[in-house]
Amino acid sequence: MLAVAFPDTEMQVLPYNRVVKDLGTHSPDSFLAALRTVGTLTDGPPMPGRAGDVSVYVAGHWHTLVLPAAPASLAPDQRLDVSRLQTSVLTPLLGIGDPRSDGRIDFVGGARGTAALESLVQSGRFAVAFSMFPVSVRDLMAISDAGGIMPPKSTWFEPKLRDGLLSHLL
Repeated sequence: MLAVAFPDTEMQVLPYNRVVKDLGTHSPDSFLAALRTVGTLTDGPPMPGRAGDVSVYVAGHWHTLVLPAAPASLAPDQRLDVSRLQTSVLTPLLGIGDPRSDGRIDFVGGARGTAALESLVQSGRFAVAFSMFPVSVRDLMAISDAGGIMPPKSTWFEPKLRDGLLSHLL
């Protein structure tokens, strides 16, 4: 097991974005209409400006989805934007129950940027991209302190450590 300690001031947490291969039973217009039932949907930038906002790229345009506020009664990991997106959009609207095993969803590390998301959708390989706001170190620590586990593909850390296998003959 590889372990390392970084001061929180020297660590950068980037988002782990999502791309989905199809819109399920939705057309782009009906998907956007369904998103409006989840939260406020407006034209917006490729990167969300704050926690609680998700940028959505579909049919050649970026939109900002403002997720409803998370109840304080939820566990810290369930209050994260990636968890709220899963429970309010990916599962009910797109039918993605388990992001770990569903072949219709893929993940794009934040270091690749939003241009990579646009390219994947424009290529036709994916129908929609979700650009996430990064998880804060404070949220990461709160989940750890509560004994929780981070949702799958919720953080992209920089710097990346070099790792490999070393062998030494005895």
